[in-house]
Amino acid sequence: MLRANADAIADRWVQLQLEQAVLGSDLTESELHEEADALVAALASALGGDVPVQRLAHGDQDLNRIVTDLSLRRARGGASPTVTSLAVLALKQALLESVRGTTGESDGLLAVALLINQLLDAAGALSFEVYVEGREAIIHRQSHQLLEMSTPVVRLWRQVLAVPLIGTLDTARTQVVMENLLQAIQDDEALVAIIDITGVPTVDTAVAQHLMQTVKAVRLMGADCVISGIRPPIAQTIAQLGIDLSTILTRATLADALAAAIKITDAPGPDGTDGR
Repeated sequence: MLRANADAIADRWVQLQLEQAVLGSDLTESELHEEADALVAALASALGGDVPVQRLAHGDQDLNRIVTDLSLRRARGGASPTVTSLAVLALKQALLESVRGTTGESDGLLAVALLINQLLDAAGALSFEVYVEGREAIIHRQSHQLLEMSTPVVRLWRQVLAVPLIGTLDTARTQVVMENLLQAIQDDEALVAIIDITGVPTVDTAVAQHLMQTVKAVRLMGADCVISGIRPPIAQTIAQLGIDLSTILTRATLADALAAAIKITDAPGPDGTDGR
């Protein structure tokens, strides 16, 4: 039935998706037809193999690939996982209508209906699973890109770099800060790195530990580290927590930290030209 009525089934599936508004993405009608033709052909081919029906969606390589591509395409287009699964399950109706027009035997119709349910329920579950994994990968990649953008390394002066931090400082962000800063120190042959925490709302034990680790890593690269932006409330919190920052050079403002960095590097003052 699939081989004989492949075009009609694919067209009916596209029609059902359009009627039921289960797209949820910007796919065009021609793209839907290409998608439908490929999936119906893969179903017909898979049913001719030795893999059990309930495992076809996962066990048949071509069918698995087509369902996976369908889910990822719709995930990138902004469709929800429920809508994506419903789009796959809409194929049930198209198949059942075609079977009903092919056979009039109730027993045969029931057997094929059960087979279709087993096959497409598994395909729908696979599409949901792939969608969730795809969206998680997209979110992870976007989160990493946001971390990169939120932790810029700025060249303030010759051999002097700065990292202005804004917002909460956690383990993941500290790792990005450390990697970006160490790479910039190597690239610019910097002697001083300023970590400005003016935009960090609170400093607790965890944040202090993260800062200490970053300072140690900077020193291992042969550079000095200055922490600026130590406002009175943060200074009180650090003192109350008993956090020892005595081994780290600290300044109240970024300007003070830059002045200290210039002294460390013996760079010319603002009237000179070598350090500009």
